Amino acid sequence: MKPHDQLPSPHHWLDERLPFLKPLCRHIVRFPVPPVNLLWTLGACLIVGFALMLTSGVFLSLHYDSHIEQAFASIEAIDRRIPSGWLLRSFHTGGVSLLFAALYIHLARGLWYGSYKAPRELVWLSGLTLMLLFMVTAFAGYVLPWGQMSYWGATVITHAIEAIPGIGRPLITYLLGENTLGAVALHRFFILHFALGFIIAAIIGLHILFLHGTGSSNPTLDSPHPVHKTRPFIPFYAFKDGLAVCGFLALLTGVIFFFPALLTKISNTIPADPLKTPADITPEWYLAPYFAILRAIPSRLGGLILALGSVAILFILPWLDRSPRHNATYRPFLRIGLVIFFAAFLTLTIAGLQRVTPLWLWLSRGSLAVWFFVFLVLIPLTAYQERHISSQKREMS
Repeated sequence: MKPHDQLPSPHHWLDERLPFLKPLCRHIVRFPVPPVNLLWTLGACLIVGFALMLTSGVFLSLHYDSHIEQAFASIEAIDRRIPSGWLLRSFHTGGVSLLFAALYIHLARGLWYGSYKAPRELVWLSGLTLMLLFMVTAFAGYVLPWGQMSYWGATVITHAIEAIPGIGRPLITYLLGENTLGAVALHRFFILHFALGFIIAAIIGLHILFLHGTGSSNPTLDSPHPVHKTRPFIPFYAFKDGLAVCGFLALLTGVIFFFPALLTKISNTIPADPLKTPADITPEWYLAPYFAILRAIPSRLGGLILALGSVAILFILPWLDRSPRHNATYRPFLRIGLVIFFAAFLTLTIAGLQRVTPLWLWLSRGSLAVWFFVFLVLIPLTAYQERHISSQKREMS
């Protein structure tokens, strides 16, 4: 056979039809990464965790029945009669808790190291958008088993939306398809939960694109001896991410097999009964801070506004903090403020899982005041002071 008659190699065949593939692979391999620490591996854990959620969710949807009379029974069938159904559902329900744990630590790392600052605003904003979509998706998925806690948790949220003057009731009727939670609402929650998974996948792609456009932030930038040397992503940081993902999956497996009681509330193993209100209506822990905010304010509308405002503040943070510094380790006032904020967030999380008592109500209100004080007062004032000091140093030099 003559040389020109030989078939092209698969690699050459792909290069001709996808000419962007080789530069893309070369970029990923050579992507320069500054000397980041282990906290930066949480991004890889989140991607793998979400892939696990999406894959298991697709298989679970094949056996789930969104009819109001069959929803609870279909979940029981998945757990008891579908081969390995209990394992898939355990990965799905346990994975979401670890996913949110990694997500909140990932967000805290961004706050501490100033990853929201220019030119990484789009990375920060897309990440916050993903967090909101994760919350909506998790809430919609929490309703699907149609147990007692699923039904009454959704009832609390819909009543909060109804408090919006003028448009609250029509908005709920439009979203749910009826005046109360019922067959139409459950079917819509199922569609929302399923569709948002693929929307999140697309936005994750944008998030990664924005990150590769600007590069990772350098945690040593504000230190007395900053390190500007970078290393290629492969093999150095890919190996580190791989080890972190293995640890993430090992932790998830440990929770599933050794602490299965943490995955489901006992009250949610009872079919939904609109005529019997549970003694305690509490959400999953990852939504508990915002539930605590809703309960802390006597007005339903006020609680809804403050819950939404607590997240909206994070979206404008790149413009609230105009300091030339990034790392809170070298910003004394911000360091103290963020530690107090993290403590307030944990307090709200615990408060949202407790019964309503005067003590927890006042702790929630105090934590909420700390939340807004740190972002609306402390951070802007600290940034102003640091800009002033920086300008003085430039004039002296």
